[in-house]
Formats: sequence, structure tokens, C-alpha cells
Amino acid sequence: MRKLSESIHKAFQESIRVKSEMLHHPELIAIIEEVVDLMVSTFREGHRVYFCGNGGSAADAQHLAAELSGRFYIDRKPLPAEAMHCNTSYLTAVANDYSYEEVYARLLQAMAQPGDLLLAFSTSGNSRNVIRAIETAQQIPVRVIGFTGKSGGAMKHMCDYLINVPSDDTPRIQEAHMLIGHTICQLTEQALFEYDA
Repeated sequence: MRKLSESIHKAFQESIRVKSEMLHHPELIAIIEEVVDLMVSTFREGHRVYFCGNGGSAADAQHLAAELSGRFYIDRKPLPAEAMHCNTSYLTAVANDYSYEEVYARLLQAMAQPGDLLLAFSTSGNSRNVIRAIETAQQIPVRVIGFTGKSGGAMKHMCDYLINVPSDDTPRIQEAHMLIGHTICQLTEQALFEYDA
């Protein structure tokens, strides 16, 4: 049986490999820069940012929304950002009365306004409720930033901006999503509140 330390090293090395590949991917870096500019302008124009995902991606969405509505590096005014799965009474009612595919789409219909922004997380790019959210966002219209894995799945051609991590391994994709998400939050906060980290 392989030593536990070998498995730990393998997991660490693969996480590092994915992040190193992103660092040497100029197209991905350029998209992240554009996303930061879009998020900054969205907040400056008085609009809101919504997040959605399932499972670990829901946790990532909630974490990043909190970085914006709470604080990141500095004490400053809160930014209007919300993860859409946090109201469990709403989530379970809509899943029961309609379908789980509609949980994010219906909330966007209720709350989102033209000019808002949706950050949609799906490691496969094929989560049906996330895809329905994107379809609804397009109708409002709300711009969409997709966070996926290597292929982009069905989301590849649906999003205004696609951040597709160069991996097919769900844990490695989610780790990279958090790195990218934290970077976007940091740069957005710096631009809006004019400080250097």
C-alpha cells in the first residue's frame, strides 16, 4: 500500500501544477482582468452581483459573496453581493413545488435588474440549475461570468466571460476557482476603495 505521504505529495503537486498552468495562460489572465474591470464598473454603477453553484461550488459562491458584502483586506462600506442558495426555505420550496432546476432562475427573476452581474460556478459546466440561471440572466439582461473546468461544458458558449480552469479534477478546479475568486475580490476592492495591498 502506498504511503500516505505519497498521496499528500501527489495532491499538493497536482494543485500546484494546475495553478502554474493558469499562471502561464495569458488568455486566462486577460479574462480575469476584464472580469475585474466589469465587477468594478458594476458596483460603481449601483448594480448588484449574484453568485450560484452546487455543493462545493455553492460553498465557494457563498465564500466569495461574503468577501464582497463583508470585507476583504480593509474596513469599508459593504458591496451588494449575494449567494443565491442561502435561504433554505426558499430553496426547498421551489425545488419541491417546481424543480431543482428552477431554484436560481426563479430568484433571478424576482431580484435581478438589467446591469447586474451573475457569477455562475459549475466544475463540469453542465449543472442544469446553473444553466437555467444563465438562460434567465440573458433575458433580463444580466451579464454572466462562468467558472468551470477545462472543457467549459454547456456553459462554454453561454457566458459573457468564461473562466475555465485547465483541469478535469473537481477538487483541483474548485481550489483554482477560489484562488481566482479571491484575486478578483482583492483587485475589485483595491480599485473601488483605492489602496495598495
